[in-house]
Amino acid sequence: MLPSQSYVNISFQPPAFLMIGIPGLEALHAWISIPFSSMYTVALTGNFLILLAVRRTPSLHQPMYYFLSMLALTDVGLTLSTLPTTLAVLWFDRRLIGFNACLVQMFFLHSFSVVESSVLLAMSFDRFVAISNPLRYAAVLTNNVIIGIGMAIVTRATLCLFPVPFLIKRLNFCTGNNFLSHSFCFHPDVMRRACDDITINIRYGLYVVLSTGGTDSLLIILSYTLILHTVLGLASPRERIRALNTCVSHILAVFVFFVPGITMSMIHRFGGHLPHIVHALVAYVYLLVPPVLNPIIYSVKSKPIREAMLRVLRGKGQC
Repeated sequence: MLPSQSYVNISFQPPAFLMIGIPGLEALHAWISIPFSSMYTVALTGNFLILLAVRRTPSLHQPMYYFLSMLALTDVGLTLSTLPTTLAVLWFDRRLIGFNACLVQMFFLHSFSVVESSVLLAMSFDRFVAISNPLRYAAVLTNNVIIGIGMAIVTRATLCLFPVPFLIKRLNFCTGNNFLSHSFCFHPDVMRRACDDITINIRYGLYVVLSTGGTDSLLIILSYTLILHTVLGLASPRERIRALNTCVSHILAVFVFFVPGITMSMIHRFGGHLPHIVHALVAYVYLLVPPVLNPIIYSVKSKPIREAMLRVLRGKGQC
């Protein structure tokens, strides 16, 4: 057994974590809260508008727009996962979050990230079927198939992230080492507060990243390789452009999600020497920017969505 003195600075579960917010800029939190509040408002308003537009417009009751609704619903969940603690830190300087509450937030935050990656993969499959076999599009992507894909996405995220909180609970934490570099509970940040061997946590975290985001990104690339092959086989240049135009919104959404995600993963694994503010800002970009930009991208690039959203804002009936 270890000497009793070795337990002086260790507690199995800290009562709470202290969230720093944006390291080095604590004095400016009141000002920083303005753009953050604006982004949260835009994200929630834009994604709720998409959900209402698809629901109220029968002409949008198609597979492509059902998947877009899944993306919007996921972005709402991702936004709400970080909104309470982020605004509590920036507005009211309330930095404490209970240990178990932190684990719950961490589970939902990472689960919605996995769901978003999966939905983007499903949307690439939708585009592949629509372009490569348009005559069988409705027969392949029936309502039952879409519901099955949605359930599989949620099940996958839940099973992948379910062990994570328990892997954190088994760790020993030193007293006085409960500072988090963000205004929310982020798995790489939380596990590095432990005064214990975190090898299992690191390996399992890497497995989740590679088996979800890594696999999804490769399959999306494969989908677009097949789409490009199909498009190049079209006789008319006009048809090629028209086919590719249906993919532009999805391609932009993929870049908006995966580029910050890959950057964040690389920084957390190989950027230990970088200032904490870099880690914090990249995490905020990864979690906040996609929910903000996705409704903008689809409202600008998709005329049916734009018109349906405008009808919702004007309070007009179904069309």
